[in-house]
Amino acid sequence: NPALLAEAEQLARAGEINNTRDMEESHYRSFGREPFGQAIGPFEKRGEPTGLVIYKGFIVAAWGEPLKPDMTHSVTKSFLSTTVGLALQAGLIRSVKDKVAPYVPPIETWTTETHRPAEAYGSTELLHPFASVHNQGISWEHLLQQSSDWEGTLWGKPDWADRPDADPKPDADPKKWLNRPRQAPGTVFEYNDVRVNLLALATTSVWRKPLPEVLKEKIMDPIGASSTWRWTGYRNAWIVLDGKPVQSVSGGGHWGGGMIISAEDMGRFGLLCLRQGKWGQQQLMDPAWLAAAETPSPAKNDYGYMNYFLNTNKALLPSAPEKAYYHLGNGNNIVYVDREHDLVVVLRWIEGKSMDPVIGKIIASLPKP
Repeated sequence: NPALLAEAEQLARAGEINNTRDMEESHYRSFGREPFGQAIGPFEKRGEPTGLVIYKGFIVAAWGEPLKPDMTHSVTKSFLSTTVGLALQAGLIRSVKDKVAPYVPPIETWTTETHRPAEAYGSTELLHPFASVHNQGISWEHLLQQSSDWEGTLWGKPDWADRPDADPKPDADPKKWLNRPRQAPGTVFEYNDVRVNLLALATTSVWRKPLPEVLKEKIMDPIGASSTWRWTGYRNAWIVLDGKPVQSVSGGGHWGGGMIISAEDMGRFGLLCLRQGKWGQQQLMDPAWLAAAETPSPAKNDYGYMNYFLNTNKALLPSAPEKAYYHLGNGNNIVYVDREHDLVVVLRWIEGKSMDPVIGKIIASLPKP
């Protein structure tokens, strides 16, 4: 129904998020105010509110700037978890139940300095991200489900500095951030980009090559994605792999970086998920992996693997089927996947309260069975 699709577009445009389009300015108005919140990755000024409706594999509606590469923020996490799934398919990871520590050796960070200052004598030159007793108990699944409670600092960002747990009063005691008891891995969900970036580092170590190369070869090229997407990281997140400098990319735009990608390329990825990892005659992703990614995690029943937000009990999207889900990033950026209606929807720069009305209007526009 073209009229209802036009109404969906109007709702989406009217629901544009009330934030500056300058992503760097937006950072310093929000996450940049956290401890150690300085930006260390690139930002891209965002475009118009954008939408893409893909029904039965065909684009039936589009608005805004569907070809503009924009920051997709935490939708990047879904691309990151995909590279973990591909490592599982390739036999590089035996099971997501495995502890991560045995897979990750001491990691050399890349630097142009040839001599260490005397003040650094006796300190380690290598990263040992799973050395502590607590961290040794963390599995791949814990990281994928954001329930690891990993402790440490990575790329200059302590785990506690991301959305710190503290009394909101100005005189809140910082010791609450530093000395809280650790939760057993797998028991408590906490959305935390430091730990997401840890998963990227561990997965890079397993693949022994940059994750953007893995994603390009295994997913993006086979699904016909454009040449305009880029997966970026932090300026200080470089390691040495087999004698070469390699950037360990970030899983979002929390301090800059992450995936910069068009709505059309996001839609292709959503269509791959809709089709259980199959593109044409190629089975690119294991359907069993997608089934696991779409399964509610023990610590949070509307979250699977990162960044699959599930419509459990129709709580996130009352107008959508319970089995539908979306990949979510700040902004908001979503890739909605609905097998019941053979439907993929990409929405960019939309406020949260407008998402369900737009999705509901799109579903209402479809032919009735």
